[in-house]
Amino acid sequence: MLPEQVLAKAASEMLDYRGTGMSVMEMSHRTKTYEAIIENAEALLRKLMNIPENYSVMFLQGGASQQFAMIPMNLMTKNKKIDVINTGTWSKKAMAEAKLAGTVNVAASSEDKNFSYIPKSYNFSPDADYVHITSNNTIEGTRFANFPETGEIPLVADFSSNILSEEVDVSKFGLIYAGAQKNLGPAGVTIVIIRNDLIGRHDEKTPIFFRYETHAKEKSLYNTPPSYSIYIVGLVLEWLDQLGGVKAIEAINKEKAALLYDYIDSSEMFSCPVNKEDRSLMNVPFTAFNDELNDKFIKEAEKHGLSALKGHRLVGGMRASIYNAMPFEGVKALVEFMKNFEKNNK
Repeated sequence: MLPEQVLAKAASEMLDYRGTGMSVMEMSHRTKTYEAIIENAEALLRKLMNIPENYSVMFLQGGASQQFAMIPMNLMTKNKKIDVINTGTWSKKAMAEAKLAGTVNVAASSEDKNFSYIPKSYNFSPDADYVHITSNNTIEGTRFANFPETGEIPLVADFSSNILSEEVDVSKFGLIYAGAQKNLGPAGVTIVIIRNDLIGRHDEKTPIFFRYETHAKEKSLYNTPPSYSIYIVGLVLEWLDQLGGVKAIEAINKEKAALLYDYIDSSEMFSCPVNKEDRSLMNVPFTAFNDELNDKFIKEAEKHGLSALKGHRLVGGMRASIYNAMPFEGVKALVEFMKNFEKNNK
């Protein structure tokens, strides 16, 4: 979901971007006008996340899935070994790519309870090149409320589904990456925030295009970037800045999540399988008594304008994704529908 005012702004500039006589879709990424667009997006991201000066920001392509491969190519190069905290589907995908480059140690896992919690104790390797976590698990509905301390070993985190949803100390991480399409903009652009001392560690056989050094040096303009997606990200960042920044949206997100979780916990029909202290602010999985009721709920919700509530095929049930752009009223409407559904289907 994107903020309505962002879509309206993009629509108003679709045919003529600020007097240039062309759409951003048509614009060369080598022009001064487009350079200003991408520089503005980076500046706003740095401001909103309070990114230290010794970190580089890159706008890349390929989604988080490409980063699963690119990160080992660039960082898993000294001891050919990493630690992973396995919290679900996306952790497993990251592990599968890393195993092609070296040894993967599972430092902790919540698979024993169907990924319904975040592990609190870890068996880290002293010689790991980095530790990888998935900050928010979209399918399982969990999140790291507190991040592991890894000492001198870089902490690498997938923030695809919760970037800018709550305040985070970037300096605790060696690298943060995020596909933009959940919380930042349309599909097509991927954000990478990397501490500068980690750039240039790639293996010499790493293709030039897949080296962070290449894109950092060229300020994300080594090749034609996903220019329109970056433009929309910039508009979303402007919207968030005007709203009061990450602190303001965090308060809204916590209020939205509390409204939904509180109802689920009080309900006799619906339940959430996730450990309370590890519940995601962005993705709320829940189920009714049985699959028949789940299917009925999803169909009736669609008729009431409440869409995309079907849970992931791996876990079933329902899932409400309440990203930054989802207003409080949207969550309130869902809860009201759930109350009526429960009342009518006892």
